Formats: sequence, structure tokens, C-alpha cells
Amino acid sequence: MFFDITSIDSKKHISESREVMRMSNKVKLTSRGRYAVMAMVELAQKDDGKPVPLSEIAEAGNISLSYLEQLFAGLKKNGLVKSYRGPGGGYILAKPSKDILVSEILTSAEDCVPAKRATNADKPDAYGNPQTHALWSYISDILYATMRHVTLDDVTHDNINEHPQMNKFLEMLG
Repeated sequence: MFFDITSIDSKKHISESREVMRMSNKVKLTSRGRYAVMAMVELAQKDDGKPVPLSEIAEAGNISLSYLEQLFAGLKKNGLVKSYRGPGGGYILAKPSKDILVSEILTSAEDCVPAKRATNADKPDAYGNPQTHALWSYISDILYATMRHVTLDDVTHDNINEHPQMNKFLEMLG
């Protein structure tokens, strides 16, 4: 059950969709997520069937190699990239860029965090008090709903401004 932007036609539907989204994955826009998207764009741009060494991606994206290794562990674990060892080794996309959603990249980046903090819903956390937590949770829902319709191919080919789902979503927001 996911929030489908194409079916938005009333405030009632939006309210119902929010409840569905609360039961779905949460997406946070973190540095890890931004770097993961940037690295995946670099990998997609170099996609010629040959593995790309992480050192190339790190240099092109000005990202620390050790940080990139952590990110790619999550991307690999979630089936977005494949790795090859040895001379000429590196990473390739596990599926075509048109089949990789930005939401998948963002959630995979968070999946590789070495030590996840335990959270208690009743206690304030890094997002502040319960009221601001609700705000950030709502923004997370919107981000997830939007990024479910944007592919790596859209980002790589700079199609965001012409993306029909993004335009529909922005129209709805007014």
C-alpha cells in the first residue's frame, strides 16, 4: 500500500493516504542519502557494462572512499548495485537506472548505518519535541511519496523539471 500521486483528487484522499504512508517506509533526507544519490548518479553516468572502481566515484563526487564503501554496502545489500572483485573490479548498477527509484537509494543509504540509535516514540529525539517530530515525520511522508516516482534515470538525464508526477505534485501543493 503506497501513496500514489496520480490519484490525488481531494483533501480527504490526502488524509487517507497519509495514514497509509505512516505504515510504509520512512525516508529521511540526510547527508548519507544525498551522497548515495550523488554516487549512484556518477555510477549511472559511467554505466558501460564495466565495473567502476569506488575510487573513481569518490574522486568524481569528492566523497571519502571509506564513507563511500559504507554507502555501497547498503546499496548492495538492497540489490541496487553489484560488486566485482579483483583487477578491473568495482561496481555496476544491478538493474537499469530507469528501474531504480530515488526512494530506494535514500532508504538503502540509511540501511548501512553502522550503529542505529534506539528510539522511543514518547521521548524527544534529534528532531526535538513530539510536535516537531510530527512535522518532520510529515515531511518524510511527502518526501517518500514524491521520490517513489522519480528514478535514477530521471535524475541522471535531468528530467526532474519535466517529470509529470513531480509537476502534478507541485500543482497540488499550490
